[in-house]
Amino acid sequence: MFETLSKEFEVKIFNYKLLYPSFLFPGKTQFDISGEVKKIPSERIVNSLHPFNWIRVASRINYEKPDLIIFDWWHPYFALCHFFISLFINKKLKKRSLFITENYISHEGHFIDRWLTRIGLHHANYFIALSKKVEDELKQNFKHKKIYRSELPIYEHLTGNAEDITSLKQKFSIAPNEKVLLFFGYIRKYKGLDILLEALNLLSSESDKIKLIIAGEFYDDKDFYIELIHKYELQNIVIMQNEYIPNEQVKDYFIVSDVVVLPYRSATQSGILNLAYGFRKPVIVTKVGGLSEFVNNESTGLIVEQPKAELIADAIKKFFEIENKIDFRKNIAEFVKSNRFNNLNEIINKVLEDSNAS
Repeated sequence: MFETLSKEFEVKIFNYKLLYPSFLFPGKTQFDISGEVKKIPSERIVNSLHPFNWIRVASRINYEKPDLIIFDWWHPYFALCHFFISLFINKKLKKRSLFITENYISHEGHFIDRWLTRIGLHHANYFIALSKKVEDELKQNFKHKKIYRSELPIYEHLTGNAEDITSLKQKFSIAPNEKVLLFFGYIRKYKGLDILLEALNLLSSESDKIKLIIAGEFYDDKDFYIELIHKYELQNIVIMQNEYIPNEQVKDYFIVSDVVVLPYRSATQSGILNLAYGFRKPVIVTKVGGLSEFVNNESTGLIVEQPKAELIADAIKKFFEIENKIDFRKNIAEFVKSNRFNNLNEIINKVLEDSNAS
């Protein structure tokens, strides 16, 4: 986003110096440990927990006198932080507040989340929704606000220089003739890894020719998934990497894989899907939330009607039957040309026009 906006605008990023308190964060670290992160200039000045900090941040925004303030919203935990920062900015700037809404309600939200979300987004004048599902939720709950549509970008900056497939398969102890499924990203219940493991069990004889790579840190009870692997006797099929995958290693997991599986129980959109498309890898996704909006069935991937193990198993089987009949790579390359993120600067200019006219 910074690189795209900087082509046309002067951009300043106010980052978090405290994102989540450690007792609320299920992972090992909240910091990116990658050695090849693009260096985007930002100031770590926002403390998500400290009310006096919110006043100071708002004062700093007032001092900068921006033409537009963009808040990134993804979780109701930030409701009070966003509410008070947007409350304390001056009256003129209140009319220039845009919230990019990745999720409306978090994937595993509780009853209080809807209330917190309305508080956190209370001072928004404009919204950018990143999926039709979120757009519809915003229209229902903020009927008098202007809502624009965009998408997550296609992540092509991690492709790097890859080893050849044979070397990568040796690295992962995968036989040359074995097919590879990839489940990538942190593991939580809504992502349906347990459904995928059950699907592998249902594939029976076909599973002998398949390997599943699970690459990501467990935010759920790891033992639950280990027990499933043993229950279904999948120890020789599953390759598990229980850690955050740094940027410089991401390419190995995607390049060695034939298809990326997203057996989600719920979703708005997915950075994993856009990462797969960056590598021109097809996907198998469930038809939940806004996830299937970004897949052309039997063209850029396969869409499964419900997050059920038997349907996921059928889709995996079907994919390997048709993978040589459909040019998934070419279709994905064509599909990503229409990615709405490419129009971000056009949207921002439109928001500026509307805010100046109001």
